[in-house]
Amino acid sequence: MTTYGNVSLWFDTCGDALEPGKPLEGDITVDVAIVGAGFTGLWTAYYLAKARPDLRIAVLEKEIAGFGASGRNGGWASALFPSSLATLARGSGRERALAQHATMRASVDEVIAAAKAEGIDADIAKGGTIVVARTAPQLERAKAEVDDARSWGRGEDDIVYLDEAAARSRLNAAGTLGATYTPECAAVHPAKLVRGLAAAVRRLGVAVYEQSPALSLAPHTVTTSRGTVTADFVVRATEGSTPSLPGLAREIIPVYSLIIATAPLPTAVWDEIGLAKRETFSDHRNLIVYGQRTADDRIVFGGRGAPYHYGSRVRPEFDSEPRVHRALHATLVDLFPSLANTEITHRWGGALGIARDWHASVGLDSATGMAWAGGYVGDGVTTTNLAGRTLRDLILGESTPLTALPWVGHRSRKWEPEPLRWVGANAGLQAMAFSDAEERLTKRQSLAARVMAPLMGGH
Repeated sequence: MTTYGNVSLWFDTCGDALEPGKPLEGDITVDVAIVGAGFTGLWTAYYLAKARPDLRIAVLEKEIAGFGASGRNGGWASALFPSSLATLARGSGRERALAQHATMRASVDEVIAAAKAEGIDADIAKGGTIVVARTAPQLERAKAEVDDARSWGRGEDDIVYLDEAAARSRLNAAGTLGATYTPECAAVHPAKLVRGLAAAVRRLGVAVYEQSPALSLAPHTVTTSRGTVTADFVVRATEGSTPSLPGLAREIIPVYSLIIATAPLPTAVWDEIGLAKRETFSDHRNLIVYGQRTADDRIVFGGRGAPYHYGSRVRPEFDSEPRVHRALHATLVDLFPSLANTEITHRWGGALGIARDWHASVGLDSATGMAWAGGYVGDGVTTTNLAGRTLRDLILGESTPLTALPWVGHRSRKWEPEPLRWVGANAGLQAMAFSDAEERLTKRQSLAARVMAPLMGGH
């Protein structure tokens, strides 16, 4: 039997008994069947039930609510969207691209408001995000990011450049030369949020069947190990677990992001480091890292670097990659040398979902009743909320500003078959790690990163 408290720091400290709810027991018929009780599935159920209390809604989960990425992530409720404004504009024009960005910003506040409305105490602090630059190439990227934002009409209320003194006043990371800052991010305790959301949808009359894994999805039908669910609409909200479903092996790839958490740090250390408003933080390297100051004064720090596993496999043993966890610890100490002897209390990981063009999407095929959302590339805590509200509108047949956003109905091409998928995905991950080493040696923008950028969504 799975000990769910071992999933992550978040599950260990969420104050929930983590006891599975009742499983599906036999065949049922509902209006909407949602596969996956993570943020995407639960937000969809929440907004549908609020809009139409008469709907029969069933959520099916193979473990317990929040078991996947929703209970394992870095806890950033940010306005980040995996596709750039330029990418969105190429497909749908400048105005719709900017509408996507504006809606993402508003969605941060929607997450906070919904949690408050449902009495969910998820340790939320909207302190924004600071991304420091610690090398000359990183500083060049920081300034270019702000210049690019201005070319889209995004002002200082959206993103701003900080010089060294201003950056260090927020986050005193070693070697800081400057930084970018955006107010559009909240640090959250994701397990408290997702478990609270599961309780909220149950109060609204939604049936959440846990330990009821879906075996296959088809128009109007979900086949599980415990019975068949017949529905007018079937919503796929499975993100990193998607490739395990028949016919969906190449829809997205699951890539692992790994995380460590320190013991609670004393006040004197926080006086030195900063993050007084619990800002989330990163730096402008190519291989993504991310961190936050938790409500109980730990640092949670994560990043990419774990390998993609052949055949898009997702297994519990992949949650731990000692080499990557050691590298994360070394990077954290490099950022904050005073943490060299600080205890690391938790190490974990989880799979995020990446579409072939690194473009998140949400949609509904009205002919089959099949709906989907995903491909968040790790930026899902807020994007899932937008997905839930958008799926509500699509399922209810309403034309709204949300259903007009450029990610709605987007179809990414499929990933290559193996072994090309394995070779390409891991080559990309290794190139990003190499590019940071290249920049430290050359003091110039990485050629490897420039070569790989078109293959990785421009990121």
